[in-house]
Amino acid sequence: MTTKLFDTVLVANRGEIAVRVIRTLRTMGIFSVAIYSDADADARHVREADTAIRVGGSPATESYLNIENIIAACQASGAQAVHPGYGFLSENVAFARALKDAGITFIGPGIDALLLMGDKIRSKNHVSAHDVPVTPGIAEPELSDDELIDAAADIGFPVLIKPSAGGGGKGMVAVNSPEALPEALASARRTAQSSFGDDTLFLERLVRSPRHIEVQILADTHGSTVYLGERECSLQRRHQKVIEEAPSPLLEKNPDGARIRAEIGAAAVAAAASVNYVGAGTVEFLISDEAPGEFFFMEMNTRLQVEHPVTEEVVRVDGERLDLVEAQVRIAAGLPLGFTQEQVSLHGHAIEARVYAEDPSRDFMPSTGRLLRVAEPGGEHVRVDSSLATGLVISPHYDPMLAKVIAWGPERDTALERLDAALSRTEILGVHTNIEYLRLLLADPDVLAGNLDTTLIERKMPSMAFGSFGNTELVLAAALQLARQPVHGGTWQVPDSWRLGTPAVLTTTLEVNDKTITLSSIPSGTGRTFSLDGEEFEVAHLPGGAVSVNGMLRHLDTAFGNDSTLWMGHNGWVGSIGFLDREALLHRELATRDHPAGEASPEVRSPMPGTVIAVGISDGQRVETNQILVTIEAMKMEHHLRSPAAGTVDIGRLRVGDLVKANQILATLSYNTEEEEA
Repeated sequence: MTTKLFDTVLVANRGEIAVRVIRTLRTMGIFSVAIYSDADADARHVREADTAIRVGGSPATESYLNIENIIAACQASGAQAVHPGYGFLSENVAFARALKDAGITFIGPGIDALLLMGDKIRSKNHVSAHDVPVTPGIAEPELSDDELIDAAADIGFPVLIKPSAGGGGKGMVAVNSPEALPEALASARRTAQSSFGDDTLFLERLVRSPRHIEVQILADTHGSTVYLGERECSLQRRHQKVIEEAPSPLLEKNPDGARIRAEIGAAAVAAAASVNYVGAGTVEFLISDEAPGEFFFMEMNTRLQVEHPVTEEVVRVDGERLDLVEAQVRIAAGLPLGFTQEQVSLHGHAIEARVYAEDPSRDFMPSTGRLLRVAEPGGEHVRVDSSLATGLVISPHYDPMLAKVIAWGPERDTALERLDAALSRTEILGVHTNIEYLRLLLADPDVLAGNLDTTLIERKMPSMAFGSFGNTELVLAAALQLARQPVHGGTWQVPDSWRLGTPAVLTTTLEVNDKTITLSSIPSGTGRTFSLDGEEFEVAHLPGGAVSVNGMLRHLDTAFGNDSTLWMGHNGWVGSIGFLDREALLHRELATRDHPAGEASPEVRSPMPGTVIAVGISDGQRVETNQILVTIEAMKMEHHLRSPAAGTVDIGRLRVGDLVKANQILATLSYNTEEEEA
C-alpha cells in the first residue's frame, strides 16, 4: 500500500506520457492537474486528469514551453510538485530553477545534474574523468562550423554531428564526406536551435554497425543508486528509436552477458553518482557488435524515457513489479528507494513499438488530421500507453508519436509474436501510421534473430514492400462508398443508378496516390458489377461488415472523413481514397489546362501544415532540378521542398517564420524553354 506523498501534482506535458503519469498519480491517491494548449483542449489527458488548466496557444512555445504560464498554473491549482514527463521542459534548467524559486518540487534531478548532464559536451568530458569510456571526437563549447570542419579531418569520416542540448535524436546527422559537412552542420544547428533553444554542436567518430544499449537507473536523496537492467534501442531511423526491448538480445546471447551487464550497469551508476544524481535517469552507451565487452558513453537522459515500459515489464524487486513513475514521486518526496541492487532481478522479455502518425510509403512524411476510428489491442501481457480517442485531432504542432504498444513474454520469441499480433489488431483511421512498417520490421530475419544495429533499418528500407491499393482494393473502396452514402431526399436520391428498364452505368472518380481513376458499375444481384481496366468485379456486402469480391471474402476497417475521403485499414496497413465530385474534377481540369503533358508541375506545394524555417532562394532566381527551395518544420521534423525542374522561381512574399497550410503553394516555377533550346 502506497503512502500519500503530495496532495497535488501538475503534469507538465501532453499526449500518452501525460495520460500514463496521471494513471499512476490516481493509483497513489494524488490529485492530478493537467495543462493544455488550444490544440489540446479536448485531449484525452485533459479529460483523465482531476482538473486541467489552459497554458497558452497551440504552438509549444506558447504553451508547453511557456515556463511563466506553467508556474502560474501550479500556483492556481495548489500543485506542490511537477512531473515533467519527457521532452518539452523535462531537462530544462530554467524551468527547474523557476519551480525551486516558487517553492514547488521538481520531480527530477537537481539543477547541477541537469546543467552538467544536459550538456553533452560537458557530460562527456565529465564522465571521462570518472573512468567512464567515451567515443573519440571533439566536444568543446562554442565551436564554429569552420572549427568543426577542421576537427572532422582529424577525427576521420564518417562523423556524427550531435547537438549539445536536448535528445531524442533530433539534430543528429551522420556525415560520410567532407563535402556534405557544411550543409549538414547548418541543418543540425537550425534543428538544435528550434528544438532546444541552443545550437551548440559537437562531433564524434561514427561507430559503424553499433548497438545502442541504455541502462535505467534510480537514485534517492539518501545516497543509494541502482541500475535496472538494460534496454536495447538499436532499431532506429534517423537516430530516432522505433522498437525497443529489454533485456538486450546481444547480452542474452553472449556467454559473458551477465558480466557485461554488471559492468555496464556499474558504469551507469558511476556516471550518475558523479553528479549526485537524484531520481530516474538513463545512461546511454554504444556497444560494438563484434566486441560486446567494449562500450562507450553517449549521454545521460535526466528524465523518464519513452521506452521505460519495457523496463517496468521485466524488472522485479523481490518478485514485485516496479512502477518507475511512482518511484520518481517517492524519491522527489525525499523517501529512500527501499531496496538494494541485490533485490533487483529480470523476468522474461518485453518489446515496445512506437506508433507514429506518418506515411512510410512517402518517406515517413508526418500525417495530420482527425481520428475517425480508434481501436487498441488488449489481452494478457499486452500493454498500450496511448492518448488516442476517436475524434482527436492530430495537429502539426507536436511530435507525431501517437502511442506505444508493448508486449511481454517468458522469452523473446513469444514477446515478438505477441507484439506483432497486438499491432495487427491496432486500428487507427484518419491519419497514416507506421504500423505496417513496424510489422515488417518485426518479421525481418535479422530482427527475429536479434542481430540488431543502428544501421539495420537504413539497410533494409529499400527492400521493404509497403501495401498499396490494387484493383481489388479500389473496387472495395468504391463499393463501400456507394453502399454507405447518406441518403438525402428519399429513395430518388440514392446513388445506385436505378431507372426503369435497364440500369444506367454509374461512374465514380477516385483519387489514389495522387492519381485519378474512374470506375463504372451497374447493379448486380445483391451488389454491383464494377469495371476497371477491362476487368470486372462482382462485389456484394455481407452481414457483419464483410465484402465479397468475385466470391472471396475481404475484411477491411473503414471510416469516412468530412472531406469525402474513405480511410481503409487491414492488419496494420492504412490508406485513403478520395472521391471527386464534378466541382473537384472541373477545378483540376482548369488547373492543368495550360500545363504541357509530361512536364513537371510548376507549383511547389507544402505537403502538410508547418512553419517556414529556411528559404534557400530569392525571388526571380534561376534554379536547377532538385535544388532546395524552401525548408519547413512540422511535427519537430525538417522537410526540404525541392525544385521539380530547372527554371526561374517566384516565391512572392514567403519569409522565414511564415505559417503554411497543407497543399499551399510556396513557390512557382517559370520554365525557360527558349533559353534551354538556345
